[in-house]
Amino acid sequence: MLYPDARAWRAAPRKRVLLFAMSGLGKTHISNILRQSGDWFHYSIDYRIGTRYMGEHITDNANREAMQVPFLRELLMSDSIYIASNITFDNLTPVSTYLGKPGDPAKGGLAFGEYTRRQAQFRAAEEAALTDTAHFIERAEALYGYPHFVCDTGGSICEWVDADDPNDPLLTALSQTALLVWIKGTEAHTEELIRRFDRAPKPMAYQPEFLANAWESYLTETGDAPDKVDPDAFIRWTYARALAHRQPRYEAMAQNWGITVDAEDLSGITSAAGFEDVIANALPPG
Repeated sequence: MLYPDARAWRAAPRKRVLLFAMSGLGKTHISNILRQSGDWFHYSIDYRIGTRYMGEHITDNANREAMQVPFLRELLMSDSIYIASNITFDNLTPVSTYLGKPGDPAKGGLAFGEYTRRQAQFRAAEEAALTDTAHFIERAEALYGYPHFVCDTGGSICEWVDADDPNDPLLTALSQTALLVWIKGTEAHTEELIRRFDRAPKPMAYQPEFLANAWESYLTETGDAPDKVDPDAFIRWTYARALAHRQPRYEAMAQNWGITVDAEDLSGITSAAGFEDVIANALPPG
């Protein structure tokens, strides 16, 4: 690891961490606290995905929908208006809206083939954004003078890596540039995430094999035709299974490539110093 023990971590003039966990366990909250301290650069993977790697896909899709409205079509064709997504660190809705949900088009669903095509686009975008981490570490210090760096990843990072492979290219590159930190939730956290998702289901990215199995299992269980699936019902049905699928993958990442901190230990953090203490406590003393 980049910091083999607590002594090395505390003495390091440049602290670099990569946070990973299920969405909703505090990655962005902690990253914001660090950024507000003035010494930490906050690199949001989801923001990078939406602005650099999927921005054109998102805008093209919005234009495609707008072109179906005669009034808007005329304005677009005459270059009188343009459409752009307004992605911010706190509003990543354009990305999730583009990913969409499979099922009945009358309920806003996508054909499964189109849905998986967008999933593949997102995977390529996320892998590229993660690969950019080293570049942004250098950029943050060279341009802005930030000595410390936090990479705020999306919940799907575990889907694209093999943590049991000591030569996994993405994990190798990331572990050479930052300390990988898993924010581990409890069963109570999981239950709350499921309740929250049930109230407001949002599109997610899934490992292709997992998604294909989930789709076939859902069709078999419900007897629905693919174009009659309720999109929200499907992703609600899939969510708890996705959590169970991801948990051992996160655990393997932490065990083989980084460290684990409990979400509870981070929940009361209000400063960069408090965060640094939690990380030090999770490392060997040295």
